Amino acid sequence: MGNSARVAMPGPALSGGNTGKVSRTGSAVAGIGAAALGAAAGQLVAFLVNPAAAPIVAVGAAIVDRVPTPLKEWAVATLGTADKAVLIGTVVVGVAVLSAVAGILAVRRPAVGYGLFAVIGLIGLLAAATRPAAGQLDWLPSIVGTAVAIGVLRLELRWIADRPGQGPDTRTGIDRRILITGAAGLVAAGAASAVSGGGTAGPSVSAPVTLPTAATPAPGLPAGLEATVPDVSPLRTPIEDFYRIDTALVLPRVSTDTWTLQVDGMVAAPFTLTWAELLAMPMIERDITLTCVSNPIGGPYIGSTRFLGVRVADLLRRAQPSADADQVLSSSVDGFTASTPLAVLLDGRDAMVAVAMDGQPLTQLHGFPARLVTPGLYGYVGATKWLSRLKVSTFAADEAYWTQRGWSENGPVKTATRIDTPVERIAPGKAMIAGVAWATHRGVGKVEVQVDNGPWTVARLGPDVGLDYWRQWYLPWDATSGPHRLTARAYDASGLPQIEAVQDVLPDGATGYHVVQVNVG
Repeated sequence: MGNSARVAMPGPALSGGNTGKVSRTGSAVAGIGAAALGAAAGQLVAFLVNPAAAPIVAVGAAIVDRVPTPLKEWAVATLGTADKAVLIGTVVVGVAVLSAVAGILAVRRPAVGYGLFAVIGLIGLLAAATRPAAGQLDWLPSIVGTAVAIGVLRLELRWIADRPGQGPDTRTGIDRRILITGAAGLVAAGAASAVSGGGTAGPSVSAPVTLPTAATPAPGLPAGLEATVPDVSPLRTPIEDFYRIDTALVLPRVSTDTWTLQVDGMVAAPFTLTWAELLAMPMIERDITLTCVSNPIGGPYIGSTRFLGVRVADLLRRAQPSADADQVLSSSVDGFTASTPLAVLLDGRDAMVAVAMDGQPLTQLHGFPARLVTPGLYGYVGATKWLSRLKVSTFAADEAYWTQRGWSENGPVKTATRIDTPVERIAPGKAMIAGVAWATHRGVGKVEVQVDNGPWTVARLGPDVGLDYWRQWYLPWDATSGPHRLTARAYDASGLPQIEAVQDVLPDGATGYHVVQVNVG
């Protein structure tokens, strides 16, 4: 239509008597501002009730639990540890769009706009209340947030109605109070998220932890190759660089004053330990490499450090497992579960309920106050963080979180290696090809390197820290100008090579040689 067909339409009959046309932009901003203040209120209530019950977080967690496994793996492979932030951001954008629509609808049909906010709140309530570890008050943040959002929107609609009717020209105007409310809502929501979203600190929600002395300490760590081979992974991974892959969108806040570990299920003598009782038990100190099953060939989701904790076997023998049991289902305080073969935990390896890594109490990021550590198994079946329960059971009776989603029940770590250096481009001349190899609980016996299509050459191994720890390795190389293809493969201590055939991480870990393309010149 041409301009001649455009006429001024009467606005909504609101309490202020405004008959001018209401700006859609202004009403959309009103909806977003109301939602932001509602989200801030819900986030602050969740801080008092349970941070995981915050509406945005609860919806994000529900999405994580329900999306297909291949999509999850794509997110980890593509986004790495930023996957959680991207997911939360996506939920926030979705809520903002719906809130803008609610604001626009509410100008002419308030009940419809308020109803859309109520639906958004109901989604948050259901997501929070149906979490595996939902508490009795986890519904409250969504209720409070929805009530605040609707109340603020009602106030903003009064402001819109109070503006003098100005006909079509009001399409370009937004009430300053609405702009201020929207900005305040966004700031408040961000501040509330920062306050209640959890951090990476250590034991910040209870008294400082004094670590006990290990009854069987680990020997001193030998000097690694990092002092002489530039860019190789350090023999011990710093805590701040240790990988983190889990399902928690908000880090659980656990106090040692109230924490307990329940050991039950198919046992003759179930029991529960307090934090003080756990620390009073004999502790072992061991050097262990942990690997995520989502780690692609040459990937970063692996780390090596020294753990301090109580042997799981000591706990299980005290509980006296049934002869019919074949797994231990470990549970996190946030409801996550992992299934570990019972035979593995009793076969003599140093599986433990760990309370410290690298001489420091576990950080909140890595499972404070206690986590499961099982040498030789991928983390999804043997490294539950924020541990609260060990249930002796059977694989037939209980499926864990990831096995319900298509992953293997057992999850032994596969022999693999990674080329750390060189990458992409180097200058011609003397160089080092170096990296790390692992065959956890079997030990690394040899690493070989191939340049282009040449012969396989045995690399020099770094210090041997034990069967449960990775090995650094290096190979001097006279790098000539041009493109080169570097390939590495590892053998375990028995002489078995890693699997050459390329397989993705699903269902039981990636296989294939690590290949790096390097340009020299």
